[in-house]
Amino acid sequence: MDPRTNPYSPGAGSRPPELAGRDEIIERASINLDRLRNGLQARSVVLYGLRGVGKTVLLNTIVANAEASGFITVSLEAPEDGSLPQSLIPPLHAALRKLSIGVFASDALKAAKRKLLSFSRVFRVKYEGFELELDLEALSGDLAYDLGEVLFSIGEAAKSRNTALLISIDELQYVRESDLRALITSLHQISQKQQPVFVIAAGLPQLVGQMGEAKSYAERLFVFELIGPLDTAAATDALCKPAARLNVDFEELAVSKVLSETKGYPYFIQEWGRHCWNKSQSSPVTAEIAELATDLAQAELDQSFFRVRLDQLTPIERRYMRAMAELGAGPHRSGDIAAKLGRKVTSVAPIRSALIKKGMIYSPNHGDTAFTVPLFDAFMKRTVSDMNL
Repeated sequence: MDPRTNPYSPGAGSRPPELAGRDEIIERASINLDRLRNGLQARSVVLYGLRGVGKTVLLNTIVANAEASGFITVSLEAPEDGSLPQSLIPPLHAALRKLSIGVFASDALKAAKRKLLSFSRVFRVKYEGFELELDLEALSGDLAYDLGEVLFSIGEAAKSRNTALLISIDELQYVRESDLRALITSLHQISQKQQPVFVIAAGLPQLVGQMGEAKSYAERLFVFELIGPLDTAAATDALCKPAARLNVDFEELAVSKVLSETKGYPYFIQEWGRHCWNKSQSSPVTAEIAELATDLAQAELDQSFFRVRLDQLTPIERRYMRAMAELGAGPHRSGDIAAKLGRKVTSVAPIRSALIKKGMIYSPNHGDTAFTVPLFDAFMKRTVSDMNL
């Protein structure tokens, strides 16, 4: 069939043509935002899950819906080992510019601008774009307190416009612990004062533990939403509905084959769907086409999606990951991985820590280790010789 009309859209953060199985999560976030704008208590949201489950798509969808409903929204992606102030200043300035559109600068807005400019000076963030000739306000130099002051001031400005501020942060697991602690503390400060500032963040599964370690009350300040693979009905919709809109059907055996290979992960469903479409001559898509799509999708993923992550690893890290793959999809006990490598648990602990920091693995429970990338165990077996163990 014509690739020019192929409806499938695999990509990092690309919205699929059928966003199946996520309506309840989107609605819960919408309810929380509306409560906040109405002066009621609402907890910020953290979306967490493996690579390829669609966290960024959900994040972008919730932000787009909020913007359409009149909220002030800003987005950022946390850089690896980056500075939280460095990351926050530009989007917060963008929020103030949005609040300034079409109105005279209120006292609340002027105060928020002074606070933000002072914040950038105190934390030595070089940012060109402030058009202010106002006296700076003194800040303490304590990131948690000062960030709370800035967010409080922006909240006041948002309140004066009868709206709320939504801050979207992707890949939050990369923020260093001290900065994460400051973010949580500042949000705690403003939530106690019921300021209309809402954070929705996304990250890998280890983010939940990181936030708990940063601040013990994090679980009461945020709603943690686990984003997992789609169930059979939602995965079927994600695969079949985009094609059905173009009068193309899938045979039942073809659907079963794709769902079996993709394990319900949205990104992989898009990859398999794309290849199924391109290789079919006509409707319906057959099981034979789904089998061919499997070979093509795996080969392409091996050279891109999986390979990019493998190339980040040192030789000893590759051996650790290969040992994990030998044991299966996981999770696995750390002792079993060490035994597979013929080493003591204590000697491989630094390797494990480095891989967690790189976002390649995580610990779902104490002593357990699992891949953050679905299907990575099969990729390792296909491409990394067990002679490297």
